[in-house]
Amino acid sequence: MAFIKKIITLCIMLAIVGGGYFMYWSQHPIIGDEIEAIEFTIAPGSGAHAAGQQIAEAGVPIEPLLFNLLARVTNKSGKLKAGAYELKPGTTPLRLIEQLVRGEFAQEQLTIIEGWTFRQMRAAIAAHKGMKHDTVAMSDKEVMRAIGSEYKLPEGLFFPDTYLFAKGASDLQIYKQAHAMLLTRLNDAWDKRDPALPYKTPYEALTMASIVEKETGQKSERGMIAGVFVNRLKLGMLLQTDPTVIYGMGNKYDGKIHKSDLETDTPYNTYTRAGLPPTPIALPGVQSLAAALAPAKTQALYFVSKGNGTSQFSDNLTDHNRAVNKFQR
Repeated sequence: MAFIKKIITLCIMLAIVGGGYFMYWSQHPIIGDEIEAIEFTIAPGSGAHAAGQQIAEAGVPIEPLLFNLLARVTNKSGKLKAGAYELKPGTTPLRLIEQLVRGEFAQEQLTIIEGWTFRQMRAAIAAHKGMKHDTVAMSDKEVMRAIGSEYKLPEGLFFPDTYLFAKGASDLQIYKQAHAMLLTRLNDAWDKRDPALPYKTPYEALTMASIVEKETGQKSERGMIAGVFVNRLKLGMLLQTDPTVIYGMGNKYDGKIHKSDLETDTPYNTYTRAGLPPTPIALPGVQSLAAALAPAKTQALYFVSKGNGTSQFSDNLTDHNRAVNKFQR
């Protein structure tokens, strides 16, 4: 009887010690600040036991049996989400369990630059190593179809911004996010537009915004640049903007634009064709969208670069020619 009591007492002591260690372990950082973050992946359908093994196999110094026990004790065993994760210094086992339950995946980011063409955007996405490339073999039209867009041609229809996504996510996610954001921004600006503007559709306004984006050296001048082009449209004047000509040249553009290029007719040559080009020529940012739909009130019909990033605006051709002689010749 005395022997049994000793055994029971010993078991109780071991349970207390073990429980204390388990509590300490669950709240103690797995790795210290001297160790870099460790990436790991939880496969779909993994329970707590399999997840613990996968985490350990990725190089995380954690005991799978204790991890499994902790998940069960906290009633989180069946709630772990599959995906790519990153264990950061200072993370405790309890925090790790919470991270997996919430699906706090390892984050990647991609920045789409204002003024990029869609071709440049596709190249940046294709070069990003943190995502799954599902669109590499797709044509532009197939990409638009895959994201469920009503538009067939993609130019200008993606909003330039920095996008966060889970590591290993499909590149289609970026296209969908950027397209949805562009439509939201465009429609918001369209709803607030001056009804006197010479645009029949939001798409025409988007095309104007893309021209403003490529023509403007100074952000503060976007409203004036848009005002000039709006005035020209209202009067039936040719827009005569070099960026549209360059876009229409495609791969033929070598960094310089010549008189012969201005005289060569293409759908995008606004020196030979009246009105807006058939599509946007770049990805406009929010300020260019705002300028296109709320341009400055001005009588100016011309502008020329001063050579310092700003422009000289003129209301008539005589003043414009003087400005050209002063700043360009």
